[in-house]
Amino acid sequence: MLVPQSMAYAALAGMPPVTGLYAAVVPLLVYAMFGTSGSLAVGPVAITALMTSAALAPLAGGDPGRYAALAGLLALLVGAIQLAMGVLRLGAVVNFMSHSVLAGFTSAAAIIIAASQVKDLLGLDAERAEGFPEIVSSVWHAAGTAHGLTVVISVVSIAGLVLLKRFWPKLPGALLVVAGVTAASAMLSFGDRGVSILTDVPSGLPMPALPTLSAQDVTALLPAALAIALVAYMEGIAVAKALAAKSKQQVNPDTELVAVGAANVSAGMFAAFPVAGGFSRSAVNFSAGARTPFATVVTALVVALTALLLTPAFYHLPKAVLGAIIVVAVVGLIDVKSAAGAWRTRRVDGIALGITFVVTLLAGVEPGLAAGVAFSLAVFLWRSSRPHQAELGRVPGTDTFRNVARYSGLTTDPHIAVVRVDGPFYFASAQQVEDSLTGLVEERPELHTLVLDASAVNDADADGAHALAELRERLGDRGITLRLATVRGPVRDLLTRAGVWQSLREANQVHPDVAAAVSAAGGFGRSSGSGTRSPSPTQEVF
Repeated sequence: MLVPQSMAYAALAGMPPVTGLYAAVVPLLVYAMFGTSGSLAVGPVAITALMTSAALAPLAGGDPGRYAALAGLLALLVGAIQLAMGVLRLGAVVNFMSHSVLAGFTSAAAIIIAASQVKDLLGLDAERAEGFPEIVSSVWHAAGTAHGLTVVISVVSIAGLVLLKRFWPKLPGALLVVAGVTAASAMLSFGDRGVSILTDVPSGLPMPALPTLSAQDVTALLPAALAIALVAYMEGIAVAKALAAKSKQQVNPDTELVAVGAANVSAGMFAAFPVAGGFSRSAVNFSAGARTPFATVVTALVVALTALLLTPAFYHLPKAVLGAIIVVAVVGLIDVKSAAGAWRTRRVDGIALGITFVVTLLAGVEPGLAAGVAFSLAVFLWRSSRPHQAELGRVPGTDTFRNVARYSGLTTDPHIAVVRVDGPFYFASAQQVEDSLTGLVEERPELHTLVLDASAVNDADADGAHALAELRERLGDRGITLRLATVRGPVRDLLTRAGVWQSLREANQVHPDVAAAVSAAGGFGRSSGSGTRSPSPTQEVF
């Protein structure tokens, strides 16, 4: 499976197909030395190949030698970033890319990848294009140059790949299609009939060498290297964790960063391009029984033998077959189910997915990824700056308090307001919480006590402590007592260091729970309740 896929993904990256074999030998051996997953298949993958092409094409200026050197430098930079993240234990950084952002990105990237192969699938005489709009324009203007025999080869190849995957999934479908079409091409002289074939594929393996390029090239490639490093790691760690759960193994995220980083450094030194852990090949690896990194060693050795001895066999391989392999492989990345689920679950997640998808499709992979992450972070900051607040009432006959907006039959008191704040009390939210609570007491002049249930306040900072002291003073000016209940240890420690806790404690305004705070304030008037009612089974308890 890896031999034809690696050659196809090399072509997708804009590299000679044989470099895909280079990327599937030494990097695999290096990963086997450091990796913690027994089933993860590291090597060329579609997403990183597309990102490589998008990053290198504008810088290479059509020079194949410079393109190859830039590819090696890009792999070195990706590896260095991943190694640094692993050593510094920064694996959690990828959590800033939500599932919605990743789903939108991969779906758009899959469409771009598939569109980029139309030229080879139809045998069009079209210029190479990178962005989706440019690809569509190029294909549209060259539609009249489609080559009939190439189209037939593409249709047969795609049909063969799909049927083999559907009815005989354990067979190496890609390799069988490559072998069959290549044999037919040699016997029927497809190359002489206008079909684009690989022709000479160099044999052997390259010697290790560092690419020699300028500091300007490093600066130009850094944004792409960072994006590829994060996406490649996310793709690999996701499948590694999923397979480890099935085999009851453990995967160390930071060690995986070091392993895949070292693999990318070796790829840069051996005339290849960035690599990552792939979904489809890892699944095949797992189903074949791979449970230790030695399976990766066996794979690398077989690919090495192919590069040393079998490259002449690919002389008559039509490029359309490599395009068919890519298209069939990436179709599964178009995740309509995740898009529908994100929109149904929470609209803002669906919007994040949609923004990432549209920007990636129209502007490119890096802008799309950046737009999705930026939007997600903006939403996170907006939500954390406006924590949910709930006014509470007592469940009759108990010391339990519930949200009055969700439950009926709760006992309340017109003179005492109990409010729970569900979120951190820090610089981004402190002023909003203070203003909201002040607004509440302004609307109810009969209040003499405000009980702040801090059980859901898991963090605070100096701004939060200052806002709390200011709130206490503002309420005091109105003759209203502020009482704190269920303050968590870390928050209490911060209030102590800020000099706020001691004065609250001396005034007997801190309590172990809401019931104690209400009791200290004189208790709820029992006659003001609206009756008793057990919570509905369908209601959540907050």
